[in-house]
Amino acid sequence: MGDLLDWIISFLFLVTLLIIVIYQLTCLADLEFDRRNPYDASTKINRMVLPEFGLQGLLCLYYVLTGHWFMAVLSLPHLFYNIRLYMKREHLADVTELYNTNKWEQKKRVYKIGHIALSIFITSYWLIHSALGDI
Repeated sequence: MGDLLDWIISFLFLVTLLIIVIYQLTCLADLEFDRRNPYDASTKINRMVLPEFGLQGLLCLYYVLTGHWFMAVLSLPHLFYNIRLYMKREHLADVTELYNTNKWEQKKRVYKIGHIALSIFITSYWLIHSALGDI
């Protein structure tokens, strides 16, 4: 039962991460189609960046503490990328350059969504496997 609970918590972490990144991508798309001004878009995106980074770090730590080594190793590239962005101070969207970097920012978020979707797929498999194994 403990392993099932681990996978459920992991799944909830991943879904929350997915929602945060999709929200950021939506803000960038609104900016691209002139539904939002750059100041509002960058404010909304920047407000969600640190919670996303923290949640990704907690998820990786959670995998290590629960002994799910494959998932911990799988989540490390995403975590290291976020750490690199933070250390180089490139993690926040710049209001003055947002129009110029919009495509690149969207591409980064699409790659993050792909990585999170892969993790959700693997977590769902192990969640179902653990649920059926407890019957």
